[in-house]
Parts: sequence; C-alpha cells; structure tokens
Amino acid sequence: MGDTTIAPPPTAQRRAGVWQAVLLLAGSCMPVLGSVLITPILPQLSEHFGDTPGAEVLVPMIVAIPALMIALFAPFAGQIVDRLGRKTLLVVAMFAYAIVGTAPAWLEALPAILLSRVLVGVCEAAIMTVCTTLIVDYFHEERRRNRYLGLQTVVTTLAATAFIAIGGALGVGGWHTPFWVYAVSILIGALMVISLWEPTAAEAGEPEARDRPAKVRIPWARIGVPLLVTLFGGFTFYVIVLEVSYLVVGTGVAADDTATIGGVAAIASLATAIGGLSFAKLSKLGHGVLLPLAFGLQAVGMLVIWIVPGLPGIGVGAVIASFGSGVLLPSLLTWVVAAAHFADRGRVTGWWTSAFFLGQFLTPILVAVLAAGLGALPAAVGVVGIVALLVGAAVGFALRKASAAVAA
Repeated sequence: MGDTTIAPPPTAQRRAGVWQAVLLLAGSCMPVLGSVLITPILPQLSEHFGDTPGAEVLVPMIVAIPALMIALFAPFAGQIVDRLGRKTLLVVAMFAYAIVGTAPAWLEALPAILLSRVLVGVCEAAIMTVCTTLIVDYFHEERRRNRYLGLQTVVTTLAATAFIAIGGALGVGGWHTPFWVYAVSILIGALMVISLWEPTAAEAGEPEARDRPAKVRIPWARIGVPLLVTLFGGFTFYVIVLEVSYLVVGTGVAADDTATIGGVAAIASLATAIGGLSFAKLSKLGHGVLLPLAFGLQAVGMLVIWIVPGLPGIGVGAVIASFGSGVLLPSLLTWVVAAAHFADRGRVTGWWTSAFFLGQFLTPILVAVLAAGLGALPAAVGVVGIVALLVGAAVGFALRKASAAVAA
C-alpha cells in the first residue's frame, strides 16, 4: 500500500488592515515626539539651569541627544529584530519609552535629565526600526507598501506640528509638564500587544524564505551607497525644518512674532505632508526619476530662499523644498528597505534609520559651519541646495545606468 499520510493544511496567513497601519504609524510618531515636544520650553530650561556650568550647551542637547542615540543604536535594534523577532522588542520599547520619557517630569538635576534623554533615544531607535520593518512586512504588496510608507511621512510631519503646539500649551504650566505627554506610548503599546503579531516569512510575502539559512549577511554591496545618500537626505530633509524660524527672523520679523514664524513653519510642514501623500502615485516613476526629482525640488526651494530677498522668498522657497522633502523620505526608504529580504529586513531598516537620523543630528552643526563660512544663513541654505542638485543628478544617472545594464 502506498503512503496515505495526509499533509497538514497550510497555516492561515493573517492579513494586516487599517488598524494595524494606524498603530504602526502612531508608533512612528514617537521619535518625532522626542525631538519636537520640548522645543517650546527650551527658554524655560535655559533660565532654570542658567547657573549650571555648561548649560548653554547641555540644555540644547536635551533635544539633540535622542536623534544621536537613534543613529547609534538603530543598527543594534535591527540585529535584535532579525534574531529575536519584531513584536516583543516593539512592545518593550514602547513601555520603556513612557518611563524614561516622563522621567524629567519629576527630575531636577540636569545630568539626570540628560541621561533620561539618552535612554529615550535608545527606545526610539527600537520603535522606529520595528515600526518601519513591520510596515514593509505587513503591507508587502507594492501599492499598499508605498501608500503606508508615504503616510508615515505625512503622519509624522503633521504630528511634529501638533506636538510643538501641545508642548507650547503645556509649557505654560511649567517646564516639567510637557514631559507627561510621553505617557501616551503606554496606551499605544497596550493596543499593540492586542492587535499586532509576529509575522512569518510567508506572511511577509516570502514563502521561499523558510529554505534560507537563519543567518544571512547584510547586503552591503547593494545598500552601502544608498545609505550614504540617505545620510545626506536626512541632512537636507531637516535643513528647512530646523532653520526656517531663523530664516524668517533674518528677514526682519521680530523674534517674538510667533504668528508669522509659526505660520511659515506650518505651511512648510503642510507642504512636506502633501509631498508624502503624493508619493504613492509618483512611485510608479521609479527611483531613477523620483530621487533626482525630490532632490531637485529641494534644490530649487533652497535656491529661491538664497536668491529671492525677504519673507516672500523664504515662504515660497520653504514650500517648494518641503514638498521635495516629503517625496524624498519615502523614496529613500523604499529604495533601501523594500528590496530587503525578510531575514535581513530588520538590520537593513536599522542601518537606514541610523543613517537618516545621523543626518538629522548633523544638520544644525553643518549649517552653522556653512553659515559662518559664507557669512549668511540664506547663502548656506543655497549651497546645500546646489549640492542636493548634484547628488540627485548623480543618483539618477547611476540608477538609470544600472537599470540599462540589467536590461542589456
């Protein structure tokens, strides 16, 4: 008699929907929360710690340190993701984030606050890496993936604007108060426990991945140059975000005219969100067109800021450059991360996150050096635009050449 063993039925694959996307997008907002929520209370912090030695450097580091920690620790988070899984790391990081994020609400010593901010950055490295990895895992079909990666830019950009307003409003009650907002990660984390799951390779669109060895090498040959471009893209992305208020004040607007300054910043933020929304439709152009287009729009906007005098030049240039930034971020992300396999996606995402946030951390430093050397902030922004144009052209040429070589 022949073998009558009946094979077990295949395991039903879970399919993510809008609710899972909402949670992952909400989680992606945590690094933004860390960097912008407390910017409105920096003057209060500077006044409170004015007698502390080195306060003029240490107080701004309360905002800057988390981005540096993301850059340093995201690759390690990626290692954990690929070896131990996605969901556990994400949930642990979300609850830890609430603890270390709210710590300054009852701390008084500046060194202790700075230590808590280091730990906030470590948590953010894990949260951002896992959320991005799970978006690609859950929504691996190209159309859905591009939609949600574009929405990641939109949601985080709009969240930044909202968090600045919330931080300013709560800051009226004292500099301790805004830090309680970090507790929101407890609610999001609890919902993640219930609604998210650890995906299998098959659920991530790779049924053949179970035949691969558990340990695979990071494809440095493929991602090395894209990571360098991402580092530069992180820098150009944050030039307008971080410098627009100083550019507006440089036109003669009073530093306490928050309505004008905030209005220009809000319009630029909205342009970034619209760029992110446009990505899903523009993605059909391919990276060989989309990346040069995004860098080119940034360049045009920055050159307008440099060349056109006064507030109109700042406003129009910021909108053009910010729209380009909104297109750029998901373009870089899909270029590097989407092509990664399930077995190495966490590490590749971690390195991408590290490169992008390192660019963010370097932005104020590099712009300050350029502005000092050129004698004016608008000139520094214009030079960044010229370099962005050259980088975009080089990337487009290289990608089209590679595509032609594959087709040949």
